Parts: sequence; C-alpha cells; structure tokens
Amino acid sequence: MAIIANTFTRYASIGIREELSNIIYNISPEETPFMSNGGRETVRNTFFEWQTDSLAAAAANYQIDGDDIATFPATAPTTRIGNYTNISRKLIILADNLSVIDAAGRTSELAYQITKMGQELKRDQETTLLSNQAAVGGGTGTARRTAGLPAWLKTNSSRGTGGTDPTVSGGVVNAAAGDATTGNRRAFTIDMLNDVIEKVWTQGGTPKMLMVGPHNKTVVSGFTGIAANRYEISKPEAGVIIGAADIYVSDFGTVNIVPNRFQRDRDAFVLDPEFYATTILRPIESIELAKTGDAEKRMLLVEYGLKVKNEAALGVVADLTEA
Repeated sequence: MAIIANTFTRYASIGIREELSNIIYNISPEETPFMSNGGRETVRNTFFEWQTDSLAAAAANYQIDGDDIATFPATAPTTRIGNYTNISRKLIILADNLSVIDAAGRTSELAYQITKMGQELKRDQETTLLSNQAAVGGGTGTARRTAGLPAWLKTNSSRGTGGTDPTVSGGVVNAAAGDATTGNRRAFTIDMLNDVIEKVWTQGGTPKMLMVGPHNKTVVSGFTGIAANRYEISKPEAGVIIGAADIYVSDFGTVNIVPNRFQRDRDAFVLDPEFYATTILRPIESIELAKTGDAEKRMLLVEYGLKVKNEAALGVVADLTEA
C-alpha cells in the first residue's frame, strides 16, 4: 500500500495534544486479612500486658458421703504476658511547584502521595505482625519491635525436622528466649492440617480460619473436604470472616481458607480471630514536618503491636515448601 506524495500525516504534524488518561492504574494489592479479621484495641504504653488462664485437666471425680476436708490443692495463678509496640513510618518530600502544576489523574500530588503511602504503611503493618520476630524492648539506638504471630505459637504446632517452638521468658517472647526456629521444608498435607486443627480444638479453641500464602492456597484447594469453592461474602456482617475463598469441612467444624500475600508461604495459620488483636498506641497520622526550602515534607507514622490473647486457641503448620 502507498499514499500520495506530500500527504501531510500525524507523523509530521507538530502540536498534537497528548492523550493521557485521568485514571492511575495501581495493581498493588491492599488487602490485609490478618488485621482485618482480628480485633483492634487501644493501648496507653509502649509495653502492654494481659493475663491468660486455663482450667485444670478434666478428671473422674468421686467423693464419699460426709467426707471432711483436711487439705486443699494449690491455687494456680494467672499468667501475665506482654508485648511491645513498634513504630512504622513513610516519608514524602515534594517540590512546592507540584501544587500548581496540572497533573493527570489527581487534583493534588500531595494528597495522592499521602493516600498511596498510607496504603503502603498498612501493608507494612500486616507484614510485621506476621513476621517470625521476637519482641525487642528497644533503646536509644535500637528500635522497638513487636513479637509477630509465628513467635507466639507453641502449643498447637506442626514443624519440619529441626524446627522448634518459640519460648517465653519474663512474660515476653524476647530475643534471649528465642522466636520459632525454622526446620526442614516439607509439602503441606491434609494430615498436617487435621493434626493442628485437632490440637486447637482439644485445647478448647474453635478453629475458624486457615490463613496461607499463595502457593499453599493452591495446595489446600486440592484437599478433600473443600465444601464451597469461591465462596463469596457480598456484605460482611459482624463476626463474618473477611476474605474467605473456600471452606474446609473438618472433623471439628468448618474452617474458612483465606489467602494472604503478606505472610511467609512456609506458614499456615489456624486461627480464631477472637483470640488476637492489633493494638494501637498511635493510629496512622500525617505529620507536617518543618519547612526548610522550596518543598513540602510529610511523615506518615503509626505505632502498633500484636496481642495474642491466648496462643493455645491458635495453631501453625510450619516449614512448608513454597513452590
């Protein structure tokens, strides 16, 4: 094909206006199912504590008529444990002239960046709460760290060869006591899942949610007992699991399977959301920093921690293969 000589086309034209959409497409996920499903509590100190307790083991109990009581058993006290808050932040600095430049897709560059950084901060929180990190009290040159979920789970666990449960020292999962030690990787099986679900139920917990990484979500989908593929909740109500994709029917009740992009794929958590909460010392806030030149500075900051109300109500299948 050919065109007539000297035909003026767009390739030679000067001044054609650009065609730039006013929509910014962001593929990055924002869902944080661990925080979204668990509770949220306000605390008033960087170190927060709570108490746990349990009933004595059930036993056959027979007494004779008219028996007198000469001795009494020792009364078991409650257990006092705690965790630290940690600070997460994001920083923004924008040249002042961006406030008057006409930018596609947003009316205010500063407002857009603050919103974006707030979403990033929420993802960082989810990742931190699900990290195998022991608590760190911090100091003038050391950041405080909250002990993440894997560092609490010891009663109901299934681990690979060489893996060990975390320990608590002085009421805290701390660096001296140690977080969970990783073991040899192994493929996730239905027997491992059933084992941990049974342990949680035997302890008195009610397994409601299995939270897994992307690879092991595909593994779980192949288990027998999946009741409703792509189960969708159109309008979440109080007490409803957020983000459920499938339901696994176990011997001890139905368990909602929730994939999580921000957890380690080597962990599969069996959870009852009533028994953990994100604690907030300072909610996410945008702080205007001192102006020192021709630019606007902002800091987004949040201070938070993890409260595992009673780790015996939760469980973990650890040391799983990721591919």
